[in-house]
Amino acid sequence: MRKLIGFPNSVNEVSARLVASGVVGMCVAVLAFRWTWVLVPLSYGFVARLLTGPKLSPLGQFVTKVATPRMPFPEKLVPGPPKRFAQGIGAMLSVGALVAHFMFGATGLALLLVAAITVAATLEAGLGFCLGCKIFALLMRFGVIPPEACADCNDLSLRLHRAA
Repeated sequence: MRKLIGFPNSVNEVSARLVASGVVGMCVAVLAFRWTWVLVPLSYGFVARLLTGPKLSPLGQFVTKVATPRMPFPEKLVPGPPKRFAQGIGAMLSVGALVAHFMFGATGLALLLVAAITVAATLEAGLGFCLGCKIFALLMRFGVIPPEACADCNDLSLRLHRAA
């Protein structure tokens, strides 16, 4: 039986960008149509991906099992820890939006948090720019996150060797 909890050490950038596209779609549904019920699957997806990668995320499963294999793009592996950190930021923002709206009636705050997710997910989906990954790198550079948290981040040759 494979391990359920845990994030992959490497992530396919194509899959990450496709998941981000799905997140953008959900965020647009919340922002444009005020479908605040979408906060529930949005939050669940981020928490599931934070804890297990794509294993318990319906969007993650669809992307990795159905969408990515049908894409004409080659697999591009990137380090997993920064992507997990980004999922953690998304989880905090989306759960914060869920709580703000449904528990406190603070819909304006919820929409602001969803707008922040939309910006980050749009950068990832459209440009391959992972804002959470950049924050992770800065925190590593300043010693807040220890180097052993991501060996691949510190040694590019490990990624190149694995890709070969």
